[in-house]
Amino acid sequence: MPKVKAVINIENVVASATLNQKVDLNAVVKGYPGVEYRPEQFPGLVFRLKRPKTATLIFNSGKMVCTGAKSEKESRRAVMKVIKELKKGGIIIISKPELKIQNIVASASLGGMIDLEKAAYTLGRTMYEPEQFPGLIYRMDEPKVVILLFASGKLVCTGAKKEQDVYDAVEKLHGLLEEKSLIFYD
Repeated sequence: MPKVKAVINIENVVASATLNQKVDLNAVVKGYPGVEYRPEQFPGLVFRLKRPKTATLIFNSGKMVCTGAKSEKESRRAVMKVIKELKKGGIIIISKPELKIQNIVASASLGGMIDLEKAAYTLGRTMYEPEQFPGLIYRMDEPKVVILLFASGKLVCTGAKKEQDVYDAVEKLHGLLEEKSLIFYD
């Protein structure tokens, strides 16, 4: 267990949903003039919600991609709210959507300074080229995530499919950094 507790924030949850039916995007535009739809630029329609603050791309294939949620639960709520709004606007939705979390991005602070040079050699599965990018890229096998680690002790974790994976990955890395004497606290 690390000496200092890491502060973790979920920044973005990306979820995809399938309606298993075609959606008439022009009909959605008629019902909701506030949506963004420019088919000559992008084949999808952007449906924004204020609460939860998300943007959902809707394609005529019935596929949807929701971004901006701060939790798995919030992304589910956002997709269900978009579907409810579509139904209210006269769009017939037959089945319940199949929802899948595609990516969770989180930031964290480990509360200490990290020797990235030493970490690059010690951790394995890393990439560190300070002339190109100030962070160390660490690919973790279990849970399968990619962590951008900075000398300040801050990090970005991406690629998680479950919120728990983020917490497990950060705790595992934090423990490893302490065990190998790669992190220093004031």
